[in-house]
Amino acid sequence: MTQTMNRSMAIRSAAVIGSGIMGSGIAAHLANSGIPCLLLDIVPDRLTEEEEKRGLTLEHPSVRNRLATAAIAKMKKTNPAPLYVEEFADRITPGNLEDDLPKIAGVDWIIEVIVEKLEAKQELLGRIERHWKPGIVVSSNTSGISINEMAKGRSEAFRNHFMGTHFFNPPRYMKLIEIIPGRDTAPGLVLRMKEWCETKLGKGVVLAKDTPNFIANRIGTYGLLAILQEMAEKGYTVEEIDAVTGPAMGRPKSASLRTLDLVGLDTFEHVVDNVRSNVSDPREQALFSTPAVISDLVSGGRLGEKTGAGFYRKSKGAGGASEILALDLAVMDYRPQRKPSSGSLEAAKQAKGARGKLRALLGGGDRYSELAWNVLKRTLLYSAAKLGEIADSIEEIDNAMKWGFNWELGPFETWDAIGLVASAQRMEKEGEALPEWVRSWIAEGHTSFYAQESGGARSYAYEGRWRRVEEREEIVSLKSLKEQGKTIKANGGASLIDLGDGVACLEFHSPNNAIGADILSMISQGADEVRRNYEGLVIANEGKNFCVGANIMLLLMEAQEEEWDEIDGIIRQFQNAMLKLKRLEKPVVAAPHRMTLGGGVEACLPADLVIASPETYYGLVEVGVGLIPAGGGCKEFALRASEAAALLPGSDVQPHVIRAFETIGMAKVSSSGHDAKKLGYLRETDRVAANPDFQIYEAKQAVLRMARGGWEPVPERKLAVAGSEGKALMQLGAIGMRESNYISDHDLKIAKKLAHVLAGGDLPAGTLVSEQYMLDLEREAFLSLCGEPLTQQRMQHMLTKGKALRN
Repeated sequence: MTQTMNRSMAIRSAAVIGSGIMGSGIAAHLANSGIPCLLLDIVPDRLTEEEEKRGLTLEHPSVRNRLATAAIAKMKKTNPAPLYVEEFADRITPGNLEDDLPKIAGVDWIIEVIVEKLEAKQELLGRIERHWKPGIVVSSNTSGISINEMAKGRSEAFRNHFMGTHFFNPPRYMKLIEIIPGRDTAPGLVLRMKEWCETKLGKGVVLAKDTPNFIANRIGTYGLLAILQEMAEKGYTVEEIDAVTGPAMGRPKSASLRTLDLVGLDTFEHVVDNVRSNVSDPREQALFSTPAVISDLVSGGRLGEKTGAGFYRKSKGAGGASEILALDLAVMDYRPQRKPSSGSLEAAKQAKGARGKLRALLGGGDRYSELAWNVLKRTLLYSAAKLGEIADSIEEIDNAMKWGFNWELGPFETWDAIGLVASAQRMEKEGEALPEWVRSWIAEGHTSFYAQESGGARSYAYEGRWRRVEEREEIVSLKSLKEQGKTIKANGGASLIDLGDGVACLEFHSPNNAIGADILSMISQGADEVRRNYEGLVIANEGKNFCVGANIMLLLMEAQEEEWDEIDGIIRQFQNAMLKLKRLEKPVVAAPHRMTLGGGVEACLPADLVIASPETYYGLVEVGVGLIPAGGGCKEFALRASEAAALLPGSDVQPHVIRAFETIGMAKVSSSGHDAKKLGYLRETDRVAANPDFQIYEAKQAVLRMARGGWEPVPERKLAVAGSEGKALMQLGAIGMRESNYISDHDLKIAKKLAHVLAGGDLPAGTLVSEQYMLDLEREAFLSLCGEPLTQQRMQHMLTKGKALRN
């Protein structure tokens, strides 16, 4: 069954009440999504020293709005940045609860984000209702307080519009929002809010029940308690716990104890207490007892990263270098880390994918396998026992853990991965009690909680029967399409896939999606296939990153062997493939996401339209390894400079080329899709998708609109160059940086080569040249730099560093 967006939901403005870390983060993400919002907080009861010096009083507007104003200013300095670009902060208006609360009557959505105390939230909701008008959605961002308890004393109409909307921190980066309806929340409003948050805010939304800590924090907290208990009972070290419960189990690199340090041990203690205080079953209350190690650390002021020490502590080592020390649990003091090693950990490291890693870890037969099994089985059993209480479906629970805790597999997907029947038998053999519904499901002959149907649809276990996973038509899965036999052509590095409706998709799938001969060959073959049989082409993939650049290892090997003709041939093949895309008589739309570097950017530059993910880190970074872009990157920037100058008669191309020189020469990488536009990597006509899950769908629709709307390819035009004068100006700037010791001698050599190419060589300013002329300059400069020993050293260093990071 396919869901479609109900267009009647219209949220055009919002008010966020509470400007702390979460409130300001939510306001920032609303601003990221184009939603103007009020950010309100309490009025300060005393002046700061700076305000006293300025002669201000408590009645001055800047004092009364201080908290919200300071929160907005902080957004521009925070790292990781809550805003896609700083300018989006202009969409947020600061205010205070005494002067500005009546303004909430003019917004479409009010979000309460104040202190996690029931009485304070109830009092604020009463104040909100005095200004509330029917039709305005009101929600609380509580992480675990009862929605129904909060709504007590409010009118039925207000309760119809009230729900929980639990964002995860930081709101820009974390995918999950839990929507928690109250008893009286209008069901239609809940579904419309879910779809609006998915479509406009780009979130993954699960519907949770009004129970303590909802879904993700309930399961996640229990899982962490199981890990802490195992650590205490079996004597595992801090490093051993994190080595096992991180990527080896399909969990984030921060694993368990490092995650607790990041969250704050006092915060974790509060979350544990909240469950224990709000469940009635004594057995579950006992499960949520605060571990002694947490109590000891919190009472000693060691709260994690916020205080500089928790399970880990950053310290200055020998020579002043930073060193991360680990807590020795036997003496409760810090010591250098000791890296665990075992057969099971090594097997998990070598295995492919989360399922393979998990099976390798559990099958190792050592104490780390035992640790993984013991914490995993408890989490799986608890998740199954809570089905129906915290959520209506296993899909909601799985998605909550993947999107809120960054697990690669949810609990029930994990159970399938390790073998439902065999693992359940092992649990029972060890004296564990399976929830009755799991026992019945297995007794009926089922061997998994999920099943793949013919045609690509997916089903899951639901109330003793199979229920099809409901997916929005905007979600396009290339993996599913390939499983359905929709591959048109394929080789080791790339595939051409039929998206339907006459649109093909070029997918990279080489290691790290690095561009090599296979991908270049498929680009050429794909362009020919689309020209003959399709209406247009999408360039997209489902890798962790869109593309990290060209295959540096291949280039380094050829350079070390002084195979200059081979390198020349590789670069010519790259340039020709990009030109073939650009000259294709059918529309091409690129859909980059996350890291899109070097050759990845150059693969997008020929596209007629780019629809980037909001989290696209986009940059021509070749100078970092001692090279310059040579797959058309320099040529395209010079072409855009020429086109920009041509828009204003009499305008000089030189300022536009200098901007390109700075962007490429400093290897600038965008901090978001919107920032890529600000840096000039994306054109004004390019777009940023709101939801990355919808990106391929949006790219396909764009191709169809272009193909059916009279689109015509842009004919090749000559470009005006900055010439020798522009080259001299750029090189002069680089020489100044060298004299100021900002760059090295080798950096200066690279900068001079880059200036030569972007300026169009030594021609007179304004000379018209062909794109091929610029490509030849790129290739010549690239080849000359490949022969530099320092460039080869940088390439080797990059490869070594990349291998270390992957390990």
